[in-house]
Amino acid sequence: VAGLGNYGLWGTRHSVGMEVLDRLARQLAVAESWRADKRCCADVALATVHGLELVLLKPRRFMNLNGLSVASAAEIYSLGPEDIYLVHDDLDKALGKVAIKLGGSARGHNGVQSCISALHSSEMTRLRIGIGRP
Repeated sequence: VAGLGNYGLWGTRHSVGMEVLDRLARQLAVAESWRADKRCCADVALATVHGLELVLLKPRRFMNLNGLSVASAAEIYSLGPEDIYLVHDDLDKALGKVAIKLGGSARGHNGVQSCISALHSSEMTRLRIGIGRP
């Protein structure tokens, strides 16, 4: 599960994907286990839910390059695009509205486009968090 955003720019609407991952890590009782993984240039936390192993990932790059971290982590953990969930902001959704989407185009989202390019696939599941337009 990758939370897309601009690393270090906490509290901005475009980094809502990373904020969701922080909340998920707290709910899964792994919030204290975040560690920097230089192999994929990301903060990583591992969790197990109902026997399913999860890799939580917050890329340590700007949004336009998030895909490099996601692709590196996919290789390290032997994951295919179909195993990856992207959590990201969506300007076209009202603030707080959430939608799940399987595959398709990036719809103008630079972080998603970076993931599609780096993974050579658009088969990732996406959790789109509405941030509205300014």
